[in-house]
Order: sequence, then C-alpha cells, then structure tokens
Amino acid sequence: MFNEATFSRSDRNLRLRTLVRLRWLAVAGQTATVLVVAFVLEFPLPLVQAGVLIAALAAANLMLSSWFPPTHRLGPRSALALLAFDLLQMAFLLFITGGLANPFAPLMCVPVIISFASQPLRHAVVLISLALVATTVLAFSPYDVPWYPDQILRIQPAIELGIWCAIVSMMLFAAFYVYRVSHEATLLSDALAATELVLEREKHLSQLDGLAAAAAHELGTPLATITVVAKEMERSLAKDDRYREDVQLLRSQSERCRDILRRLTSLSMEGEEHLSRLPFSSMIDEILTPHRQFDIDIRLVEKSPKAQEPILSRNAGILYGLGNLVENAVDFARKEVMFTTYHDGERVAITIEDDGPGFAPDVLAHIGEPYMSKRSRENETAGGLGLGLFIAKTLLERSGASLRFSNRDGGSTGARIHIEWPRAAMERDA
Repeated sequence: MFNEATFSRSDRNLRLRTLVRLRWLAVAGQTATVLVVAFVLEFPLPLVQAGVLIAALAAANLMLSSWFPPTHRLGPRSALALLAFDLLQMAFLLFITGGLANPFAPLMCVPVIISFASQPLRHAVVLISLALVATTVLAFSPYDVPWYPDQILRIQPAIELGIWCAIVSMMLFAAFYVYRVSHEATLLSDALAATELVLEREKHLSQLDGLAAAAAHELGTPLATITVVAKEMERSLAKDDRYREDVQLLRSQSERCRDILRRLTSLSMEGEEHLSRLPFSSMIDEILTPHRQFDIDIRLVEKSPKAQEPILSRNAGILYGLGNLVENAVDFARKEVMFTTYHDGERVAITIEDDGPGFAPDVLAHIGEPYMSKRSRENETAGGLGLGLFIAKTLLERSGASLRFSNRDGGSTGARIHIEWPRAAMERDA
C-alpha cells in the first residue's frame, strides 16, 4: 500500500534568519570577550586584528540581511559557504590569541554541529574536514595566550596534543550524534506526514456519500422548475400533434431524474447510517476479501461466537492498518496466512501469522520504525517493511491497540503480529 518511495525526504534547507541570529550572537560574544580581556583584565591582545575579524563577521551579516528576505532558505552549497566562513573567522581569531591554548578553542565545533544537524551528509563532511585541518593548524600558532604582562603562559606540547585530541574527539562524536538524531527525526517527520495523508484520504472517501446527498439536494430545485414548466407546456400543447410527444417525453424524463435523485439521497442517508457501524466479523471480511484473490490461502480462525461479537464504528485507521499488515503477510507467505480473531467481555484481539521467513532477531528490535527496509537479511528479495508498516502501526495504536511482533513458536520462520484493543473503548466509539 505504502512504501519508502512514496514520501521523499523533507527539505532540510537552513533558514537564513536562524543563521543570521546565531552569527549576531557570535559577534556579541566575541566582542564582549575581547573587551573584557583587553580593558578589564588588561591582558595584551592584538586588538586591531581581532576587531577586524569581528567586524568582517558583522559586515557579512549586514549584507545577508539586506540582500535576502528573512524567510529565505539557504541551499546546501550556500549554507556550506557561510558555515565555512564562520569556521575560518573563528579559527583566525583563535590563531592570533594563542591557538589551542585559548580556552575558547572548543567553539570550533559549533559550525560543524550546525552543519550535521541541518545539511546533507556530503556537505557536512566537507565542513568537518575543513574544521579538522583548521584545528590542526591552531596547534602551531606562534602567538601566546593573552595573559598578565609580566608573565608568559607556556603550554607544553603534550598538553596541546591532549587539547587537540579532546577537540577532535568532541567534534567527531557531536557530529555523529547530532546527525543520527536529526536523520531519525527527519524520517519520523516524513512518516508521520504520510500517516496523516493516509487518514485524510480515507476520510475523503468516507465523505463521498455526503457529497452525493448534497449534490442531489442542490439539483432538486432546478429540476423541480423544469418539471413544472414541462407540465405547463404539456397542457398548452396537448392538441398540437407536432410537439405533443416531445413534451410528454420531456416531462417523463424529468420525473425519472427526480426519482433517481430521490433514490440517491435516500441511499446516501441510509448508507451513512448503515456503514458508520458494523459487526466485528463484517469488518474482518472487508479487510480480508481484497487479498483472497492471490495464490496464498488466507485461513480465518474465529475463536469466539459471532453472537457475542462487538459492534464497532467504521474507523479508517483500523481498516487501513489491518489491511496493510495482511498485505505484508501475503507478500512474505509461502502458502498460507492465518488470521485469528478473539473477543470477550474485556478485549478484542487479532493475530496475523504467515509461513514465510519470519523476522530476523536484529529486525525485531527495531520493528515498526520508518524506512526499515527488510524483514530478513537472508531474504534479500523481500519487499519493504518500512514506511507502510510504520503507518499501519501508528494508525492502530491511535485507535487504542497494542501490537506485539514475534515469530511463530519462538523460531526463525513464520511471522506473528498480535493486535489487541480494550473492548469497552471500541464499543464506546461506536
């Protein structure tokens, strides 16, 4: 029903306003730090050079703000260029103020983290490569750290090597962690958007009866006018042989149209009442019928009598979710899919089993996550189980169901999915 290709990755372009605000924060922080070091602590500092570097960042920000609207989104290359500029500006400022011995050296990680959080991987890798080169160059800075005028703060090479290792380790770990979190959040956002699209489509289909009734109501008024005019024409032209048969045909056809609209209106009103609530067994038949035309045998096992079955409301999420799970079972099954139902006074349960390859142990730990592509590594030809299964799981859980995924008899062949609802909640909705 749904697969990974149905929804593309969402747009990860960085908004210019966000980056501009972060850069103004950097300008303010750098300016405050330089002023405190130079005039409060009175440490010797290349004030002019530092001021030029800070002014360059501020000037770039002003140009961006004047050239582009605040809502402008940067493409990957533009974002890479701006983040690389920020990285080099920070590197030059650190270079003239002690290099890696400067306590603010770990700030080199900030542009890298922003890049991995918001940009495609290949562009982020380019930026982190530049950051690693710049960090290495900082280790060879000939400038001393601003310190008391009568003292020279010397950092031993072993300490500088340790600082370099710490910054590089933090940069790599933070980049990997932020990228994984951002990547999973993007996949989840796309999958939830697809879920909402499915619900919207199912609701739209359920509203067609109401639209038919509205159309019948709107067409009733002009058709009544046509009928009245046809009757008047028939009365006036009753003795005219040239038009009598045509007028009679016109009036009979208008009456026929009124009958059709009347039946359409009543069918829509009755069908809406009838289809809004249905027995549990009818819902199961509606789910299984589209899949019985394949070569796979679908065996329905009912463990509870129909006389005591619950009456449910027609829920598009349940119908779609269960239909998707049955479709997956049919796709992976070799010969048979077993669909077992059970209900009592407390719960309503459905178990779907197939005789296919089952779930691999590593897959079971992540089942239901969006864009997980395979059921079993040994079955490389198996269809996708990612976005479609995620949508089905999400829709069923929204209806109050709990799902358990496992293999039949605890083995490695044959998948089993157990879905269970509180009966009181389902009947209350109906």
